[in-house]
Amino acid sequence: QFRFLQVMICALFGLALAAVHQPAPQEHRVVSHGDDVHAEVLSRKDDVRADGFDASLETSNHITRQDSGDEHGNIQGSYGWISPEGQHIEIKFVADENGYQPTGDAIPAVPEHVARTLAWNAAHSHEEVHHNVH
Repeated sequence: QFRFLQVMICALFGLALAAVHQPAPQEHRVVSHGDDVHAEVLSRKDDVRADGFDASLETSNHITRQDSGDEHGNIQGSYGWISPEGQHIEIKFVADENGYQPTGDAIPAVPEHVARTLAWNAAHSHEEVHHNVH
């Protein structure tokens, strides 16, 4: 019972500190990872129809999302955020029968040897592979 009382006192003390804390005005603060929990939705749109959908989101900590889709399950859009270094990151994407295909400066390039291997595999995918078993 004593341990429970200690936990309750610590919890009440933490709540009291949180209630007293007043953050600086938004325009004078640098956004950090801890500020994400205090982000507010500035705008949001969700339009779902029989022939597809359109959706968008913008938050006070500079997270954005815009996407649209059709009745066949094809989706295209973009999302973005501010990196811890202060750089705006934006990823554009298409998701269709060929899978999820993101593009953007923040996505590392495929190494040349991997690209050559993928191209060779695609060109020879129709060939049957024979394994020699000894």
